[in-house]
Amino acid sequence: MYELYQVGEKSYYIDCPAKIGVYLAGDTDVYLIDSGNDKDAGRKVRKLLDEKGWNLLGILNTHSNADHIGGNSYLQQQTGCRIFSSGIEKCFTEYPVLEPSFLYGGYPCKDLRHKFLMAKPSRVSDFSDEAFPKEVEIIPLKGHFFDMAGFRLPDDTVFLADCLSSQETLDKYQIGFIYDVEEYLNTLERVKSLKAKRFVPAHAPAAEDITELADMNIAKVHEIAEHILSICSEPVSFESILQRLFSDYGLVMNFEQYVLVGSTVRSYLSWLKDRGELSAVFEDNILLWKQNQVTPKAESM
Repeated sequence: MYELYQVGEKSYYIDCPAKIGVYLAGDTDVYLIDSGNDKDAGRKVRKLLDEKGWNLLGILNTHSNADHIGGNSYLQQQTGCRIFSSGIEKCFTEYPVLEPSFLYGGYPCKDLRHKFLMAKPSRVSDFSDEAFPKEVEIIPLKGHFFDMAGFRLPDDTVFLADCLSSQETLDKYQIGFIYDVEEYLNTLERVKSLKAKRFVPAHAPAAEDITELADMNIAKVHEIAEHILSICSEPVSFESILQRLFSDYGLVMNFEQYVLVGSTVRSYLSWLKDRGELSAVFEDNILLWKQNQVTPKAESM
């Protein structure tokens, strides 16, 4: 863990729970792609950079989930490096309480105000800032989170953040976090058409071809959607849907999983409702979800 692997002429990644990219922009100047999940991750990264004699110029954040920005504050305080993000991700990085608040849907209790959901704040510049390395291509990867982005480095290595999960990760967590299901599926279709010398997803092995992995993730989304529809064959509340999914997929409920999986399931419900496959009705002051019956098309004579 926290070993450095070279994947391109100027590209490396640090092996950790959410891979950290390293772009060697000069003889000794480097940019990180994300920073790990906490202060301890930041310390380990800095030690590795010091051992290589590398100078940290900046951190390019793919998105604002705490496991990707947790080392920002420490590294910025220690090195004075710039941190770059954009859109809603920039806001969440500057004001990290927004993540647990968004997930919970209100002010988060202490059980949710911890480093796994709420990083330390850091000072952030937009991707449009003059100091952003212009030779790095920004690749929109919306869906997993609001304005998530990937990066193509000059040696044609592409860092894909959280848009792809390995088979092992899918089997372990079953219902991976998704903010916008439609955008996520659109992103996966676009990713399938990308060409590069090497792809580096944050939660899957680096590979030269990620088409099969993308199809695997797409299939998992449709599997979960079909399962939700089957649960909604009769009117059912959100809490009952969530309980069934946890039971059926062998998941264990706690506060963190309640908000992460719960937020994702709400996103599935929104997507299925917008597609006309679910209806939402209120009965006895309870919101219930019900699968719409599809009328078979009459066969033409």
